[in-house]
Amino acid sequence: MQLMTTKNEALQAWVEEVAQLTKPDRIHWCDGSDAEYKELLQIALATGDLIELNKETHPSCYLHRSHPTDVARTEHLTFICTQNRDDAGPNNNWISPAEGHDKIDSLFDGCMQGRTMYVLPYCMGPIDSPLARCGVEITDSLYVVLSMRVMTRMGKAALARIERDGNFVRGLHSTGDLSPERRFIMHFPEELMIKSIGSGYGGNALLGKKCHALRIASWQAKSEGWLAEHMLIVGIQNPEGLTRYVAAAFPSACGKTNLAMLIPPATMPGWKVWTVGDDIAWLHLGEDGQLWAINPEAGFFGVAPGTGPKTNPTALNMLDHDTIFTNVGVTADKQPWWEGKNKSEVPVIDWKGNPFDPAGGPAAHPNSRFTVAARQCASASERMEDPAGVPISAIVFGGRRAELAPLVFEARDWKHGVLVGAAVASETTAAATGAVGVVRRDPMAMQPFCGYNFADYWTHWLGFAEKSSKLPKVFHVNWFRQDGNGNFIWPGFGENLRVIEWILGRCEGTANAVETPIGYMPAPSDLDTKNLDIEADTIEALLSIDPAAWQKELDDIRDYFNKYGEHMPRALWDELETTREALEAKLAAA
Repeated sequence: MQLMTTKNEALQAWVEEVAQLTKPDRIHWCDGSDAEYKELLQIALATGDLIELNKETHPSCYLHRSHPTDVARTEHLTFICTQNRDDAGPNNNWISPAEGHDKIDSLFDGCMQGRTMYVLPYCMGPIDSPLARCGVEITDSLYVVLSMRVMTRMGKAALARIERDGNFVRGLHSTGDLSPERRFIMHFPEELMIKSIGSGYGGNALLGKKCHALRIASWQAKSEGWLAEHMLIVGIQNPEGLTRYVAAAFPSACGKTNLAMLIPPATMPGWKVWTVGDDIAWLHLGEDGQLWAINPEAGFFGVAPGTGPKTNPTALNMLDHDTIFTNVGVTADKQPWWEGKNKSEVPVIDWKGNPFDPAGGPAAHPNSRFTVAARQCASASERMEDPAGVPISAIVFGGRRAELAPLVFEARDWKHGVLVGAAVASETTAAATGAVGVVRRDPMAMQPFCGYNFADYWTHWLGFAEKSSKLPKVFHVNWFRQDGNGNFIWPGFGENLRVIEWILGRCEGTANAVETPIGYMPAPSDLDTKNLDIEADTIEALLSIDPAAWQKELDDIRDYFNKYGEHMPRALWDELETTREALEAKLAAA
């Protein structure tokens, strides 16, 4: 074994310690260069970790197949390990740090024998941004190495920053034997450390993503006075050329990527949309009192099924080259295929590598993925690499609700906005293991990702109201409302820009609204529906609220909040009561 040296003694010592534990045959320090990528790519092709796709239609595109039991995040095997159990909260699985280290280190013992141990220095965020944070992932997976090069600023520049700053998040990963019985994803926020074994799936194995950028970063953010959020960042440019930036939180597979890459409809000429990020936002309070956000990632790890010429042509077009696909189907001429991509191609091999049989399920796994550099996106914002980030005008929460939630409403103020975010509920999707279609609470779309007690997290959010009078307005949207026959009644996709236009108008003070018990809502005449094929009574339905149903919703929210006991901030109980009183007054007046 040959170790590349580093000026950071703590990093050098940790790498040596991990090598003694895992016992690899070789150690490779990744420099992030093109030459290294090509060399490792050839190894991955030779071992079968990657399969080359059609060189003519999809040059430099590859397919990775994970184990059939390893296709999504495993929340029941994900732990937050803090000295005090209350610091992890009821929203997380908890074990003590000592027990966590003992349990997982016994699995790491000798797990890299016969394998290469890769050391990946990486930076989350623009390399020169004061808002960025660095980490080092140690892994034995070539798929992880190649994907992390796409998803982060990985290599020499990141190592140089670590040596300059002296701080980094430690991440240790091994695929182990891929047994679900020996699979754990453990976070030690007090040590800024992650340990993950037994999974090769992105959300469990690409430690810079959910593990670092959300679970560990949320702990760092609480300590340092900023926010690490499961949010897209998008710039909306109006016909006059003015661009405003929106951060929006939606649960996985509920339209984040589609909104981040929204294409304005032809009926709204002059509007443009600029993608800053599709999944994660780090928000810091600037000297001007505004919240400024960076996207800590350098790539997209998006859900493939449903990504098509109607839903998201921008995403589809960026996948024609230099993309790693995971668990998609394959056509006879070796093109990647998934449900919703197009109707002209036909899959012949399914995501498991078997001949495709429609009777046996979809060709692509419902949570199959693409990993692609953000620079390949046609709508990529030039501000994506801005070290200062972008100023946020509005924060938007949303979920998949067939009933109850109207198309859009605005919170009364920041504290009410925290309640709106804390009360988010959505129907589950295939991005996580478990039943699909079950309504669950997913505050700020952070249920699987908050690295500490949610009640303390909401208290942290509430504290920003005392720090600035220039905070963004907060909104809630629901693109997924259905009629009695189960049909979506809002056209969605590009037409969502009409709702965003009203939201930005509210931020600018140019759009009207009516006060309701749950917040401010547009009257039907306040939304631009020109050239939109939608009936007036449908708009009325989209903007309607049922006070009795909302009272039941508040009861459910109260039951959920009660789980957090004495940690619950008084301000959220007060906001809940204010909403309840407004609903009761509405019912009494009816």
